[in-house]
Amino acid sequence: MSNRNRADLLAAVTVAARRQHAAYALFNQAMADQLGLHPTDLQCVSLLGLEPEPLTTGEIAKLTGLTSGSATRLVDRLERAGLVHRRPDPHDRRRTRVSLTAQRSPEAEAAWDAPGSAFAEVLDDFTDEDLEVVERYLRRATQVGSEQAERLRKQ
Repeated sequence: MSNRNRADLLAAVTVAARRQHAAYALFNQAMADQLGLHPTDLQCVSLLGLEPEPLTTGEIAKLTGLTSGSATRLVDRLERAGLVHRRPDPHDRRRTRVSLTAQRSPEAEAAWDAPGSAFAEVLDDFTDEDLEVVERYLRRATQVGSEQAERLRKQ
């Protein structure tokens, strides 16, 4: 057990989180460069991979914090790169749904091999209980980050 008091622990977590955010931003840029993408495009591809169903461009705009016009241009770039395809929405002919393609997946998968293994190794030292705490923190921090981004956009 640590001898640090709560204030010291909170300060240490805050510093570590800020450093992690900065390191991940640099990693995201390097990975995007490796794949010939813009960092926002890489994040969109990552987020699309987490969704169970194809998304509309409007939903992509919300997920990425982009305007609808910027999200449309992002989808255009990803489509030209062979990473996504558009399909008509079966429930609304005016809309299209965007999903990942398999066309460039071997290249993208290979690029993630080393970093994916390295990030997975980080978790090897944690107990199942630790992992539950980490997941809870990440979910809550993600929610707060999304809320704060929305608040800042409205200002």
